[in-house]
Amino acid sequence: MKNKSQIVSISLIVALGGFLMGFDASVISGVVKFLEPEFGLSKIELGWAVSSLTLTATLAMLVAGPLSNVYGRKRILSVSALLYAISAIFSALAPDFITLVIARMIGGFGVGASLILAPMYIAEISPAKIRGRMVSFNQLNIVIGISVAFFSNYLILNLGKNPNEWAQFLMFNEHNWRWMLGVEFIPAILYFFALFSVPRSTRWLIMKDRITEAKVVLERISPEANIDEEINSIKKSLHTESKGEKIPFKELFKPTMKKVLMIGIVVAILQQITGINSVFFYAPMIFEQTGIGTDASFSQAILIGIINLVFTIIAIGLIDKIGRRPLLITGVAAIVVSMFILATSFSSATYMLDKTDVLELPIEINKADLESMTDVLYTSDVKFKNAIKLAIGEDLASQFEGAIIKKAINANSVLILIGILGFVAAFAISLGPVMWVLFSELFPNRIRGLAISFVGLINSGVSFIVQLVFPWEMSTLGSSTTFMIYGIFAVLGLIFVVIKVPETKGKSLEELEKMLIK
Repeated sequence: MKNKSQIVSISLIVALGGFLMGFDASVISGVVKFLEPEFGLSKIELGWAVSSLTLTATLAMLVAGPLSNVYGRKRILSVSALLYAISAIFSALAPDFITLVIARMIGGFGVGASLILAPMYIAEISPAKIRGRMVSFNQLNIVIGISVAFFSNYLILNLGKNPNEWAQFLMFNEHNWRWMLGVEFIPAILYFFALFSVPRSTRWLIMKDRITEAKVVLERISPEANIDEEINSIKKSLHTESKGEKIPFKELFKPTMKKVLMIGIVVAILQQITGINSVFFYAPMIFEQTGIGTDASFSQAILIGIINLVFTIIAIGLIDKIGRRPLLITGVAAIVVSMFILATSFSSATYMLDKTDVLELPIEINKADLESMTDVLYTSDVKFKNAIKLAIGEDLASQFEGAIIKKAINANSVLILIGILGFVAAFAISLGPVMWVLFSELFPNRIRGLAISFVGLINSGVSFIVQLVFPWEMSTLGSSTTFMIYGIFAVLGLIFVVIKVPETKGKSLEELEKMLIK
């Protein structure tokens, strides 16, 4: 059991990169509301502020695997930790929109590298029986990071209302969004130093013919195993790379790779095209559309984080017991249901301001400007939001749209909440952890780094597009149509999973290669 505890502790440390990824990605959800009026951003510029991190993460994913083959998984992960820290500082101090985008792009390089390399490293040191759970630690840490970011945002928002001198001195109210972005520096530095206790990947050491070092690591993590037999097995699977040969990109597109590459690409797209990062990155914005108000939207964002965490833990407990495929099928089916609940709920919502509602709006709004909207029934959120912009102007609308919607909306907010939380739970038990486990298992050992980088690139690219256009979709297409689109993609993905995705649990990486690469 000693070796198991060693593997668990090492995996948890490495997977802290996932924590930073989740925190870095989702902290922006609380910042969105303040950035738009702070820098006078359009909906597309707002999308850029959010998605810029994902753009460079996409580029990092392309090179992280090959770079790790040269310099090692551990070293590149350490660099990613420093990039997180630099990004946090410069994001918090950004004087303008361009500087903020650049700072988030720096963080994106760390996100991309850690997202690719953490599951790769963990898969390489873990025995087959527990590999699924160990790799899932990365997703667990991602969702913990998301949850902590939601809570951190809520805490900072409330500290801004604290009358105590220390809170006023630190300017939590005036610079709330800067504090939200800046606190990531602390876990980033802790991650950097924690990585010093992590050994190098045994497969990477053997790839570099550093056999003596590999033996030391294997004795640490697998003392009861036949070390020489384990090394020979890894050598055999890595024979073309054992001297550091560069794997040509065309290797990915050989006929023998067709099946696993298609599965990897489709699952990578499916994970993002169903809208998960729209929910994580824009949670308060989505909840404001239900009319619950700013404070409640931040507190319900915390609920998203909790649900995400709970169901990810459930998935980790089940993934090596019932397998990857059943979790995928169940989860994607539940995503379909959740998205259609959201689409239906928003499509049936109506909006109308009466005179009392108008008088209760913030004093910054000239009540006379809203006279043309008073007692008018709107059956579309798009038409209502456009009417707000025409009545009070773009600038005021960006600040007070949520407050006006809160007064005007008539919708089943409970059903909408069920739809959102159901979607998050379904994702957390399926596409969230299972995708990365599949990526670490599907591809042959000798090109795993390149292959995971490639499908990770696609995953991140789709995520970038989804994040970029979401504010525009909500403003132009409306909430109902946006969620309906996600639901349709989920239906198509479910059909693919049922037909094409194999079961991989309980098999060694070498066994899976023989089974899948033909």
